[in-house]
Amino acid sequence: MKISAKGRYAMASMISMAQTASQGDCVTVISLSQRLGISKIYLEQVFSLLRRSGLVNSIKGAQGGYQLSRHTSEISAFDILAATETGMFEEVDETVKDTALAIEEAMQNMLFRPANEALANTLRRVSLLDLVKEVQSKLSDDGYMYYL
Repeated sequence: MKISAKGRYAMASMISMAQTASQGDCVTVISLSQRLGISKIYLEQVFSLLRRSGLVNSIKGAQGGYQLSRHTSEISAFDILAATETGMFEEVDETVKDTALAIEEAMQNMLFRPANEALANTLRRVSLLDLVKEVQSKLSDDGYMYYL
């Protein structure tokens, strides 16, 4: 599985936004760009997709920017990647249906559909809140291991 830069940047941006979501502040593309080291122009394209998918709200004005549209526990990794990875969750194209229908059905039924379902189910189980908690655990880890 390969996730494009657009999907990875969307994921990183949403996690970064979620870290400050409780404050209710708007986050600008410029601030995210600087914080994450991602091109501002590229992030604008990413946020256009996130907004169209209803994952973020755009707030106009001097204090404007973007806000998460739902609580972090209600946004899954699947939601974010489905908004930005347009081909990732589409049905796998037929390969040999016209010449070897049984092989085609075997591949679709035993490999491609189950793999797609497993991936989607895994991504649905991981919320934005889970990702933020994981980041926080990494930030608070002081690198010491204690034995009792």
